[in-house]
Amino acid sequence: MDLLNTLVEKGLRRELPTREEALAVLATSDDELLDVVAAAGKVRRQWFGRRVKLNYLVNLKSGLCPEDCSYCSQRLGSKAEILKYTWLKPDEASQAAAAGVAGGAKRVCLVASGRGPTDRDVERVGRTIEAIKEQNEGVEVCACLGLLSDGQAERLREAGADAYNHNLNTSEATYEGITKTHTYADRVDTVQKAHAAGLSACSGLIAGMGETDEDLVDVVYALRELDSDSVPVNFLIPFEGTPLAKEWNLTPQRCLRILAMVRFVCPDVEVRIAGGREVHLRSMQPLALNIANSIFLGDYLTSEGQAGQADLDMIADAGFEVEGAGTTTLPKHRADALAAAGGGCGSEAPAGCGSQAPAEGAGCGSHAGGGCGPCGGHAVPEPAEPAEPAANQARTDLVAVRRRGAGTDLAPNA
Repeated sequence: MDLLNTLVEKGLRRELPTREEALAVLATSDDELLDVVAAAGKVRRQWFGRRVKLNYLVNLKSGLCPEDCSYCSQRLGSKAEILKYTWLKPDEASQAAAAGVAGGAKRVCLVASGRGPTDRDVERVGRTIEAIKEQNEGVEVCACLGLLSDGQAERLREAGADAYNHNLNTSEATYEGITKTHTYADRVDTVQKAHAAGLSACSGLIAGMGETDEDLVDVVYALRELDSDSVPVNFLIPFEGTPLAKEWNLTPQRCLRILAMVRFVCPDVEVRIAGGREVHLRSMQPLALNIANSIFLGDYLTSEGQAGQADLDMIADAGFEVEGAGTTTLPKHRADALAAAGGGCGSEAPAGCGSQAPAEGAGCGSHAGGGCGPCGGHAVPEPAEPAEPAANQARTDLVAVRRRGAGTDLAPNA
């Protein structure tokens, strides 16, 4: 296809596709799907080789959120039967983080429900970051605490945070239909605050909320303009007890097209398959690794993911390798730019989240909805499963509320 050849050439040059080209990726047929994945894979390998970065979530404070984000199981008025608890102590959070690091995670994502942190909360998270870094040498820490006030990003940076996650989630045009207690502009402002403080900006989207192809392209173009270093792509988990509980709009094929579009628009950033990976990609998860270079290991904030060992086996079986602490993630030009801005996460020192150049020839902000705070989940279906249901038919058999790990007496899944 001339379209895919053009997109590969642009991706290798870091050139922005046209909106028409991005929309055309989403409109490709199932017969063309493997060609789309192969084309996106060429761009992925150019900038990230065959490495897969593992991230691990620690939910510092679960539920009890005053915001009304329609997708979120922790929202105001949610009837989802999730875990609810207040702040974990630094040593508790550090123990939870250690489980993920032991499983191969390179980055720990600290998430807390709520509109945004108080200054006291920032101090509390700062102590938690210090405890985690004392126990786990070289680990990256990303904070996801909601909307930031002036000076808070700088204090998190001083405490040792490497990155800050706050997702845009959807397009500006449709945002008010998803959330009314804060605005799209509020989210943009927080990402900009993180950037200005020298933190690596992590911001992504949630697909499957009833948005159009145009909405998806709009939000991904906005993420490129914000110059996010990592873009988590979440696929809505329609939790029972939330306003979007009936929005089962995704197929594995649709998810792959969305991931490919993100890769073509943001060729040299960390594209992370986040919440909803197991639910919506299902058996197509290994194919998605040809497009994305980052996933979460184990469980999510309020729902369960597949077993951590299953993630590791999937990566190995698909011919990829887990990115080690001594290998930086981002391509050299992005790492250098982040280091010049004062961020430690993009330096070329070991365990930075920037990256060496590819080898020769190598080809919460959403506090429960995604990024460093995805609501994705998975439960193993019964062996004798009926024929595949329609795309919009509820698959509640695939959603399991998290009952283990942080905030519980059960061991984490990592």
